Amino acid sequence: MPKIGDIQLPDFPLLLAPMEDVSDPPFRALCKEQGADVVYTEFISSEGLIRDAAKSVMKLDIYEKERPVGIQIFGAELDSMLQTVDIVEKSNPDIIDINFGCPVKKVVCKGAGAGILKDIDLMVKLTEEMVKRTKLPITVKTRLGWDHDSIRIVEVAERLQDVGCQAISIHGRTRAQMYKGNADWKPIAEVKNNQRMHIPVFGNGDVDSPERAMEMRDVYGLDGCMIGRASIGNPWFFRQVKHFFKTGEHFRPITLEERVDAARRHLQMSIDWKGEKLGVFETRRHYTNYFKGIPNFKEYRMKMVTSDDSVDVFAAFDEVLEAFSGYEFA
Repeated sequence: MPKIGDIQLPDFPLLLAPMEDVSDPPFRALCKEQGADVVYTEFISSEGLIRDAAKSVMKLDIYEKERPVGIQIFGAELDSMLQTVDIVEKSNPDIIDINFGCPVKKVVCKGAGAGILKDIDLMVKLTEEMVKRTKLPITVKTRLGWDHDSIRIVEVAERLQDVGCQAISIHGRTRAQMYKGNADWKPIAEVKNNQRMHIPVFGNGDVDSPERAMEMRDVYGLDGCMIGRASIGNPWFFRQVKHFFKTGEHFRPITLEERVDAARRHLQMSIDWKGEKLGVFETRRHYTNYFKGIPNFKEYRMKMVTSDDSVDVFAAFDEVLEAFSGYEFA
């Protein structure tokens, strides 16, 4: 069974990916309840942290019920990243993860995230110095390479391991692909099959069904999978995958009542954590998936995603329960 530092994980663990404005404490709590083995914070800017930017500092909030939990940071300046390690340590996470994979332009243009894939030596140097700075395990999330012609992930993973990286999660696309096309898991399997590798190798990208998770485990032989977009508005995904692994059968459909209850709790926890305005706004992206499949749902969804008042959103949840009572999901 894989270990990250001294953290013992179950066989083929399921990890909640760090996602901006998604992987916050309320959503992490819901995913943890449903079987996520490791959860990660939204990625946090090193420059934002050392400037004490309120949004970056707020992302450091973690809770005991989440453990093991990793705080993910990104940046390209060594001094800033080392200062960030010192700040992050005070929040007492179980893991510090470095984001070397975010493809978003505003991150990449600063040489951070996937931008650092253009400078592998710097990528390795940052990792090495951060490992030296802390006793917490340092892990890395990255992509296959900058583009198709620069894929060197087997070499990169080995070099990161050699300077002390404790686990690596690899998204099966290049930065040039962004989120288009299909994720290619073959190069990730090549990393895992490298005889010099001994740290856990987790796959990421296009794990959108229990069958795909099983394929990543049984066909590609990876140590676990990191789940991102499939979990948005669907914290039950982790439970569904584990049930499929155990029984070979799909978990029963999630009922309307369970969906409304989760949406209601999600919204309330978000408001409690970040206030009415942000809590209402940043929970909106989940509602389409919470209620996916219900016919003629547009009227109710519009109420949920256009109202700035939580009272109206909670009222919309009640209306859904009444209007679609008895509806059975496939």
